[in-house]
Amino acid sequence: MPDVLIRQMTQAEFDDWRAAAIRSHADEQMAAGNWSPDEAEQLATEGHDALLPGGFATPGMLFLAADDPEGDRVGILWLSETHPRGIPDCGFLYDIEVAEPYRGSGYGRALLTAAEDELRSRGVQSLGLNVFGDNTAAVRLYETSGYRVVTQQMLKSLT
Repeated sequence: MPDVLIRQMTQAEFDDWRAAAIRSHADEQMAAGNWSPDEAEQLATEGHDALLPGGFATPGMLFLAADDPEGDRVGILWLSETHPRGIPDCGFLYDIEVAEPYRGSGYGRALLTAAEDELRSRGVQSLGLNVFGDNTAAVRLYETSGYRVVTQQMLKSLT
């Protein structure tokens, strides 16, 4: 597993990440058939704003950057010290992203391990996350890292 250095994002990094994360979330929801193109960006923005009423300074939220030993950005993490559905002693992984040139090289596992270590150091006893079913690389990463399915949503197009 490659070495990564985890640090808190700067405000400027957060601002850049937020814009890209909203666009990515809108695209994922459209691809999944959940949102129409007309509403996707607005819904993604509203969702982020609801989760982050204080933006970068929202209590309990962690925005972390991951750099390799040479100082190159390899990814990001957005974590919560609490679960959105109130599961006791459970944090939540909202976003884990490995930069394109570093994908497939073990950085996803390194970031996931860093997220777990960070939350464990804060007294969190378990970590939840959501993953789109067609994201096979992420599903495999989580399965091989000890995560198990606790709920599952399914959809069939009727057209």
